[in-house]
Amino acid sequence: MKELDPTTASFGELDAAASRLLAGLGPLRDADVAAPSLLPGWTRGHVLSHLARQAPALERLLKWAGTGVETPQYIDRQARDAEIEAGARQPAEALVADVRRTSAHFQRAVEELPAPAWDATIRPFTGELCTPRRILVIRLRELELHHVDLAIGYGFHDIPATARDIVLDDVLGYYAEADGVPRFTLRDGRGAELARFGTGGPVVSGERADILAWLAGRASGDALETTGRLPELPPWI
Repeated sequence: MKELDPTTASFGELDAAASRLLAGLGPLRDADVAAPSLLPGWTRGHVLSHLARQAPALERLLKWAGTGVETPQYIDRQARDAEIEAGARQPAEALVADVRRTSAHFQRAVEELPAPAWDATIRPFTGELCTPRRILVIRLRELELHHVDLAIGYGFHDIPATARDIVLDDVLGYYAEADGVPRFTLRDGRGAELARFGTGGPVVSGERADILAWLAGRASGDALETTGRLPELPPWI
Protein backbone atom coordinates (compact mmCIF):
# COMPACT_ATOMS: atom_id res chain seq x y z
CA MET A 1 0.00 0.00 0.00
CA LYS A 2 1.36 3.36 -1.00
CA GLU A 3 1.70 5.87 1.84
CA LEU A 4 3.00 9.42 2.14
CA ASP A 5 4.79 10.87 5.12
CA PRO A 6 3.12 13.95 6.65
CA THR A 7 5.56 16.50 5.25
CA THR A 8 5.21 19.99 3.84
CA ALA A 9 5.79 18.53 0.39
CA SER A 10 3.02 15.92 0.81
CA PHE A 11 0.58 18.52 2.09
CA GLY A 12 1.57 20.71 -0.84
CA GLU A 13 0.72 17.96 -3.33
CA LEU A 14 -2.80 17.72 -1.91
CA ASP A 15 -3.30 21.45 -1.89
CA ALA A 16 -2.03 21.83 -5.45
CA ALA A 17 -4.27 19.03 -6.73
CA ALA A 18 -7.32 20.63 -5.13
CA SER A 19 -6.36 24.02 -6.53
CA ARG A 20 -6.03 22.62 -10.05
CA LEU A 21 -9.43 20.99 -9.74
CA LEU A 22 -11.13 24.10 -8.41
CA ALA A 23 -9.59 26.25 -11.13
CA GLY A 24 -11.18 23.98 -13.72
CA LEU A 25 -14.61 24.11 -12.08
CA GLY A 26 -15.04 27.85 -12.41
CA PRO A 27 -16.75 27.87 -15.82
CA LEU A 28 -19.23 25.10 -14.99
CA ARG A 29 -22.93 25.92 -15.19
CA ASP A 30 -26.00 23.89 -14.20
CA ALA A 31 -26.28 22.19 -17.60
CA ASP A 32 -22.59 21.25 -17.42
CA VAL A 33 -22.85 19.46 -14.08
CA ALA A 34 -25.96 17.61 -15.25
CA ALA A 35 -24.05 16.25 -18.26
CA PRO A 36 -22.40 12.80 -18.20
CA SER A 37 -18.93 12.35 -16.76
CA LEU A 38 -16.49 9.76 -18.07
CA LEU A 39 -17.68 7.34 -15.37
CA PRO A 40 -20.56 5.11 -16.51
CA GLY A 41 -23.84 6.14 -14.91
CA TRP A 42 -22.44 9.24 -13.22
CA THR A 43 -22.98 12.84 -14.20
CA ARG A 44 -20.40 15.49 -13.40
CA GLY A 45 -22.65 16.29 -10.47
CA HIS A 46 -22.14 12.79 -9.08
CA VAL A 47 -18.36 13.14 -9.35
CA LEU A 48 -18.38 16.51 -7.62
CA SER A 49 -20.75 15.29 -4.93
CA HIS A 50 -18.47 12.31 -4.31
CA LEU A 51 -15.39 14.51 -3.98
CA ALA A 52 -17.20 16.83 -1.59
CA ARG A 53 -18.51 14.02 0.60
CA GLN A 54 -15.28 12.06 0.54
CA ALA A 55 -13.37 14.80 2.35
CA PRO A 56 -15.38 14.67 5.61
CA ALA A 57 -15.51 10.86 5.32
CA LEU A 58 -11.71 10.76 5.32
CA GLU A 59 -11.69 13.23 8.19
CA ARG A 60 -13.65 10.68 10.20
CA LEU A 61 -10.67 8.35 9.78
CA LEU A 62 -8.35 11.12 10.93
CA LYS A 63 -10.55 11.55 13.98
CA TRP A 64 -10.24 7.81 14.62
CA ALA A 65 -6.46 8.14 14.47
CA GLY A 66 -6.45 11.15 16.76
CA THR A 67 -8.83 9.85 19.42
CA GLY A 68 -8.47 6.08 19.25
CA VAL A 69 -12.25 5.79 18.98
CA GLU A 70 -13.28 3.77 15.93
CA THR A 71 -15.01 6.12 13.52
CA PRO A 72 -15.81 4.45 10.18
CA GLN A 73 -15.36 6.34 6.94
CA TYR A 74 -18.93 5.40 5.96
CA ILE A 75 -21.61 3.42 7.77
CA ASP A 76 -22.01 1.23 4.70
CA ARG A 77 -22.01 1.45 0.91
CA GLN A 78 -25.71 2.33 0.83
CA ALA A 79 -25.10 5.35 3.05
CA ARG A 80 -22.15 6.41 0.89
CA ASP A 81 -24.15 6.10 -2.32
CA ALA A 82 -27.11 7.97 -0.82
CA GLU A 83 -24.85 10.89 0.14
CA ILE A 84 -23.49 11.10 -3.38
CA GLU A 85 -26.94 10.90 -4.97
CA ALA A 86 -28.35 13.54 -2.65
CA GLY A 87 -25.74 16.07 -3.68
CA ALA A 88 -25.50 15.22 -7.37
CA ARG A 89 -28.51 17.28 -8.45
CA GLN A 90 -27.49 20.49 -6.74
CA PRO A 91 -26.86 23.59 -8.88
CA ALA A 92 -23.32 24.03 -10.15
CA GLU A 93 -22.59 26.93 -7.84
CA ALA A 94 -23.57 24.91 -4.77
CA LEU A 95 -21.59 21.85 -5.84
CA VAL A 96 -18.43 23.81 -6.56
CA ALA A 97 -18.76 25.69 -3.27
CA ASP A 98 -19.15 22.36 -1.45
CA VAL A 99 -16.01 20.94 -3.05
CA ARG A 100 -14.11 24.13 -2.21
CA ARG A 101 -15.26 24.21 1.41
CA THR A 102 -14.71 20.54 2.17
CA SER A 103 -11.32 20.47 0.43
CA ALA A 104 -10.11 23.39 2.51
CA HIS A 105 -11.41 21.80 5.70
CA PHE A 106 -9.70 18.50 4.88
CA GLN A 107 -6.43 20.30 4.15
CA ARG A 108 -6.51 21.93 7.58
CA ALA A 109 -7.37 18.60 9.20
CA VAL A 110 -4.34 16.79 7.80
CA GLU A 111 -1.98 19.68 8.48
CA GLU A 112 -3.17 19.93 12.09
CA LEU A 113 -3.26 16.20 12.88
CA PRO A 114 -1.04 15.63 15.95
CA ALA A 115 2.22 13.80 15.26
CA PRO A 116 1.39 10.66 17.33
CA ALA A 117 -1.84 10.15 15.35
CA TRP A 118 0.09 9.55 12.13
CA ASP A 119 1.20 6.18 13.52
CA ALA A 120 -2.27 5.06 14.62
CA THR A 121 -3.97 2.11 12.94
CA ILE A 122 -7.21 2.78 11.07
CA ARG A 123 -9.31 0.96 8.47
CA PRO A 124 -10.61 2.80 5.39
CA PHE A 125 -13.78 1.79 3.57
CA THR A 126 -11.70 -0.42 1.26
CA GLY A 127 -10.85 -2.66 4.22
CA GLU A 128 -7.08 -2.51 4.61
CA LEU A 129 -5.41 -1.69 7.91
CA CYS A 130 -3.16 1.34 7.58
CA THR A 131 -2.08 4.62 9.12
CA PRO A 132 -3.28 8.12 8.15
CA ARG A 133 -0.31 8.26 5.78
CA ARG A 134 -2.47 6.14 3.50
CA ILE A 135 -5.22 8.76 3.62
CA LEU A 136 -2.94 11.29 1.95
CA VAL A 137 -2.53 8.94 -1.02
CA ILE A 138 -6.23 8.14 -1.22
CA ARG A 139 -7.23 11.79 -1.33
CA LEU A 140 -4.57 12.72 -3.89
CA ARG A 141 -5.61 9.79 -6.06
CA GLU A 142 -9.28 10.76 -5.91
CA LEU A 143 -8.60 14.41 -6.70
CA GLU A 144 -6.49 13.61 -9.74
CA LEU A 145 -8.48 10.74 -11.25
CA HIS A 146 -11.86 12.35 -10.71
CA HIS A 147 -10.55 15.61 -12.16
CA VAL A 148 -9.96 13.61 -15.34
CA ASP A 149 -13.36 11.90 -15.00
CA LEU A 150 -15.11 15.27 -15.11
CA ALA A 151 -14.16 15.65 -18.80
CA ILE A 152 -13.48 19.35 -18.49
CA GLY A 153 -10.21 19.44 -20.42
CA TYR A 154 -7.89 17.85 -17.83
CA GLY A 155 -6.32 14.59 -18.90
CA PHE A 156 -3.79 12.11 -17.59
CA HIS A 157 -0.98 13.93 -19.36
CA ASP A 158 -1.91 17.09 -17.43
CA ILE A 159 -1.25 15.47 -14.04
CA PRO A 160 2.11 16.75 -12.77
CA ALA A 161 4.81 14.08 -12.69
CA THR A 162 5.14 13.87 -8.92
CA ALA A 163 1.41 13.44 -8.32
CA ARG A 164 1.09 11.10 -11.30
CA ASP A 165 3.84 8.81 -10.02
CA ILE A 166 2.32 8.68 -6.52
CA VAL A 167 -1.00 7.58 -7.97
CA LEU A 168 0.68 5.17 -10.38
CA ASP A 169 2.62 3.53 -7.54
CA ASP A 170 -0.63 3.19 -5.62
CA VAL A 171 -2.43 1.46 -8.48
CA LEU A 172 0.55 -0.81 -9.13
CA GLY A 173 0.55 -1.73 -5.45
CA TYR A 174 -3.08 -2.78 -5.76
CA TYR A 175 -2.37 -5.05 -8.72
CA ALA A 176 0.67 -6.54 -7.00
CA GLU A 177 -1.70 -8.03 -4.41
CA ALA A 178 -4.80 -8.59 -6.55
CA ASP A 179 -6.04 -11.96 -7.72
CA GLY A 180 -6.33 -12.80 -11.38
CA VAL A 181 -3.59 -10.53 -12.73
CA PRO A 182 -2.06 -12.13 -15.84
CA ARG A 183 1.68 -12.46 -16.34
CA PHE A 184 3.32 -9.43 -17.91
CA THR A 185 6.07 -6.87 -17.42
CA LEU A 186 5.38 -3.16 -17.42
CA ARG A 187 7.94 -0.59 -18.63
CA ASP A 188 7.74 3.16 -19.06
CA GLY A 189 8.62 5.05 -22.24
CA ARG A 190 12.30 5.12 -21.30
CA GLY A 191 12.45 1.39 -20.75
CA ALA A 192 12.50 1.47 -16.96
CA GLU A 193 10.73 -1.50 -15.42
CA LEU A 194 7.74 -0.38 -13.37
CA ALA A 195 6.38 -3.77 -12.38
CA ARG A 196 6.64 -7.47 -13.12
CA PHE A 197 3.62 -9.69 -12.62
CA GLY A 198 4.72 -13.30 -12.57
CA THR A 199 7.27 -14.80 -14.94
CA GLY A 200 7.03 -14.50 -18.68
CA GLY A 201 4.18 -12.92 -20.57
CA PRO A 202 4.32 -9.87 -22.81
CA VAL A 203 6.15 -6.64 -22.13
CA VAL A 204 3.79 -3.66 -22.05
CA SER A 205 5.33 -0.22 -22.39
CA GLY A 206 4.32 3.39 -22.83
CA GLU A 207 4.23 6.82 -21.28
CA ARG A 208 3.47 6.76 -17.58
CA ALA A 209 0.33 8.84 -18.04
CA ASP A 210 -1.02 6.34 -20.57
CA ILE A 211 -0.08 3.42 -18.33
CA LEU A 212 -1.93 4.99 -15.42
CA ALA A 213 -5.00 5.62 -17.56
CA TRP A 214 -5.04 1.94 -18.60
CA LEU A 215 -4.41 0.50 -15.15
CA ALA A 216 -7.08 2.72 -13.61
CA GLY A 217 -9.64 1.54 -16.14
CA ARG A 218 -9.93 4.88 -17.89
CA ALA A 219 -8.40 3.84 -21.21
CA SER A 220 -8.35 0.77 -23.46
CA GLY A 221 -4.57 0.68 -23.66
CA ASP A 222 -4.45 1.62 -27.34
CA ALA A 223 -1.70 4.14 -26.58
CA LEU A 224 0.56 1.39 -25.20
CA GLU A 225 2.93 -0.96 -27.00
CA THR A 226 3.08 -4.68 -26.25
CA THR A 227 5.18 -7.60 -27.41
CA GLY A 228 2.09 -9.79 -27.39
CA ARG A 229 -1.57 -9.48 -26.64
CA LEU A 230 -2.43 -6.70 -24.22
CA PRO A 231 -3.28 -8.34 -20.88
CA GLU A 232 -6.86 -8.24 -19.60
CA LEU A 233 -6.73 -6.84 -16.10
CA PRO A 234 -9.18 -7.54 -13.30
CA PRO A 235 -11.17 -4.45 -12.27
CA TRP A 236 -9.31 -1.90 -10.19
CA ILE A 237 -11.14 -1.26 -6.88
